[in-house]
Amino acid sequence: MRRVAFCVLICLCLPIAALAQTDLQPTGTIGVQDSAAQDAAIAVRIRDILGELDGYEDITVTVSSGIVRLRGTTLDTASAARLTELVGRVEGVVAIDNTVTETTDVVERLNPAMDRFRARLTQLLAFLPLAAVAASAFLLVVFAGFLLARMRQPWDRLAPNAFIADIYRQILRLAFVVAGLVVALDILGAAALLSTILGAAGIVGLAIGFAVKDTVENFIASIMLSIRQPFAPNDTVEIEGDIGKVIRLTSRATILLSFDGNHIRIPNSTVFKSRIINYTRNDERRFVIDLGVAYTTDLAAAQALALETVQALPFVLKTPEASVWIEELGDSAVIIKVAAWIAQHDTSFLKARSEAWRLCLGAFDAAGIVMPETTLRVVGVGEGQPAPAKTETSSPHPSASPPELEAQNVQASDEAALERIVNAEREELQEDDLLTRKTLRPE
Repeated sequence: MRRVAFCVLICLCLPIAALAQTDLQPTGTIGVQDSAAQDAAIAVRIRDILGELDGYEDITVTVSSGIVRLRGTTLDTASAARLTELVGRVEGVVAIDNTVTETTDVVERLNPAMDRFRARLTQLLAFLPLAAVAASAFLLVVFAGFLLARMRQPWDRLAPNAFIADIYRQILRLAFVVAGLVVALDILGAAALLSTILGAAGIVGLAIGFAVKDTVENFIASIMLSIRQPFAPNDTVEIEGDIGKVIRLTSRATILLSFDGNHIRIPNSTVFKSRIINYTRNDERRFVIDLGVAYTTDLAAAQALALETVQALPFVLKTPEASVWIEELGDSAVIIKVAAWIAQHDTSFLKARSEAWRLCLGAFDAAGIVMPETTLRVVGVGEGQPAPAKTETSSPHPSASPPELEAQNVQASDEAALERIVNAEREELQEDDLLTRKTLRPE
């Protein structure tokens, strides 16, 4: 233990010893004359210099044959190290023996700190009136910006909805805050700090942006969707395979009401990048039905009958005109497609297509046009050569009295019921909707 304590003591004393011995010695030619008057002059000159400097009150200086010996203590090691450089600049100094050490007296160490504190407190008190003026200018500029942002006009007129108008107000507030900061720093004479503050804010913003990338992407998508308005409330849309009526567009997601009455919430970032099909934007909408007839059927007559039947429906529009064509040759039937247009805001799309199918089937049955079913013939194992294949079709059996071909009610009552649900939900949370300005639909 004694050896360990001795080693620790030596290690603690090494810095002090290193401080006392430095390599900064005077350079040049040493003269052969030795004068006591010159030594006294050197000592007086060094004492006068140290007397004008703070922190060297406890330093003693002796000079003999041009060799300067420095003894005493200073407040810090830097002051002690500067002594050698300072004394070496005095003419006539041959060598320097600097054994000055750092003082350990608590009172002496605290006195300079207290003096610095008093000086800074005095500067602060003298600076307070100017700081008050700068703070007042900052608050005045910020107050003007916030007062301007609270006005409803022209922001509500410039923005497509309340969400974008609020973003305009936030940008205006931020701009006035920065302007107020510039004015305040200019009054204080510290305008150069603004670039440092803005640079630090930019770095922090970049770091936060990477940390919440998905949230930022969703927010930007909300802004773009609220500006572009690709759909309106109660529009029937298809997004990523989900079909429903638009309830509202929030700052985070687009909410749909499916035809089963379920809520579908899709993140706005997904909506913005997806393929959106808006079925409601145009009033005219086309439906297509498939009809299969036998290969022995007069296809031209079947097409004409299907087209005539569809055109006679009261809910089918005259313009654009209905059309019919042969789509493909199936295994046991020729597929005929019939297309017609309806005004979907008043007519149910599903009911209209259903009625077209029903009445075309009835017309084909009345005209004796066969719509065959696919048939399979199973050949048993071990039997002889199978007989030639024969297509089994039902023979034409026109009815004695053709059925009455009358279209049923195809009004969009189901869509109207869903629209009432959507309107009720929109009234409950109107403040959280970015579709405040409804897109006009054609009458």
